[in-house]
Amino acid sequence: MPTTLTLKNIPVEVYERLKVSAETHRRSLNSEAIVCLESMLLPKRITASERLARARALRAALSNSKFQAKDISAYKQEERP
Repeated sequence: MPTTLTLKNIPVEVYERLKVSAETHRRSLNSEAIVCLESMLLPKRITASERLARARALRAALSNSKFQAKDISAYKQEERP
């Protein structure tokens, strides 16, 4: 359930930057403040390049494993009707 938060004594510079950002993104001040808070406080989604880097690192770590791509493909085919 959403909660209401009242902010007091916001520095003028912060308020002005928030206002400009809200106008740029065509949002209300409230919506822009929520987006800013979420971007700083919630886990971020990873970019495609970060995901690719992680996949490559995992592949490199598994390269010494007994499983090879051809083996994995064969196992997949076994499960299909």
